[in-house]
Formats: sequence, structure tokens, C-alpha cells
Amino acid sequence: MSNCHLVAAIQMNSQDNVTDNLGLAAQLIQAAVYAGAKFILLPEYFCFMGKTDTDRVALGEPFGDGPIQTFIATLAKQHEVWISAGTIPLLSPEPNKVYNSNLLFNELGECVGRYDKIHLFGFDNGIESYAEADTLAAGSALQTFVTQIGRVRAAVCYDLRFPEMYRQEPIFDVITMPAAFTYTTGECHWETLLKARAIENQSYVIAAAQTGVHPNGKRTFGHSMIIDPWGKVLAQQASGNGFALAELDFDYLATVRSDLPALKNRVFF
Repeated sequence: MSNCHLVAAIQMNSQDNVTDNLGLAAQLIQAAVYAGAKFILLPEYFCFMGKTDTDRVALGEPFGDGPIQTFIATLAKQHEVWISAGTIPLLSPEPNKVYNSNLLFNELGECVGRYDKIHLFGFDNGIESYAEADTLAAGSALQTFVTQIGRVRAAVCYDLRFPEMYRQEPIFDVITMPAAFTYTTGECHWETLLKARAIENQSYVIAAAQTGVHPNGKRTFGHSMIIDPWGKVLAQQASGNGFALAELDFDYLATVRSDLPALKNRVFF
């Protein structure tokens, strides 16, 4: 019996019209399903990239209810596929802030996992600046989901820069990384960091990214990719709307961990 699973990382150039963004997501999900994918990851902010960061606060939904969550749940059930829904803005107890939440839907359309982004991006080089903490509430708990492709450690974008986040038990098989990496940081850091997380954790990495220019005038890096536990890029969507598609071989994962038992040889936790 095969111990392989075909997965897809969706890449999008999301804009400031939720209906259009959801329509594009649906098209790309359908194309990935037709290509054979059984687990699909959407990028961060797949449903909305506004002119200002405060625009997304108005879209905040209560967890378990709302048009964006219902839309993705319906797609998952319709296509009988698992969908890791990039990030969706969920209401938080903090005024004028939302959680940036990765929700996991199974093939029945049930939400079976939630991870609220912990690390909030801040950057200012005098030319471009970002301050997610002004409009986002930070999550506080790591999440590892049990899925049909194994144990999945959920993370979002800026979380990629914090390796200690991936050294916490339980050991996992796959990292999902929806992102909207800036072009400035992504050009030098994105692939290097993704490969580092794959190699040091001996896990697959599925990274789904935003790409191109958005209504706020800022540019994201794209280069959605799927990386194996040896650090090899199995598939990549460099630019434009589309998806990276690759097979995750869990017999190979076991071989890597057996041949080089780095996870068992750890001293510091």
C-alpha cells in the first residue's frame, strides 16, 4: 500500500475584493483537485489584501461562523479534500484587532483545527514599513493537527523566522506555511528559511505564498513551494496565480530519520 500523498500549495495575488478573491481561490482549488491533490494549502490573507491594514479588521468573523469560513467548508466538502485555509480574520477580545487564523477543514467540510498566528511581523527600513501588531491580536498556543497526511505543525509567515517554535513536542511530519512574505525580505530569506526548517526538523514543508503587487502598493515575493525533509525543492510556483504540486512520501521521511537520527540525538529541548 502506497504511503504517499499528493498535496498542493496555492499561490495568489489577492486584492481588496473578497468575492473576487474567493472566486480565484475556488478556481485554483478545483484545478489542484483535478491534478490529484488531496490536501491543499491556501496563502496568508487569501481572502483579502486591503489598501490599509485596518481594512481587514472589518472582515473579522466569529470562529465557526461567517461567509469566508462557510465558503471554504463548502469547497472542502464538495471536492472531498482537506483545505488548510491560509489565514482568515477572526474576532478577538482586543478592540480594533482580529486574530490572523489558520483553519483546517477536512474532506467533510468540518473545521478540525485552528491556529492563531503567534509572531506578528514588524519591519521598517525607511522605505517600506509593516506593523501587524497594530491590527492583529497575537495567538499564544502552538498547534499540531492530526490529518490524513500525518501530523501537521501549523505556522504562518513571520513564524518561519523562529526555529524554537518547531522544536516543541510533539514531533510532526509536515509544516504548513501560508505566507505573504514581502519581496524585500523574501528575495534573500524565504527559500533559505524554508529549507532550514525542513532540514532541521526532518519534515516536509508546504509553503503557500502571496505574489505580486497589492492594493496597498506593496509587493509580495511568491515562490510557493514544497520541500522534502532533505531540503530538496520538489515543486515551485515562482510567480503569478497557480499552485505547486508534489507527492509527500512518508516511507522516504522515515528513511531520512533513520539514516540520520538527528531528532533522536537532540540534547537541548
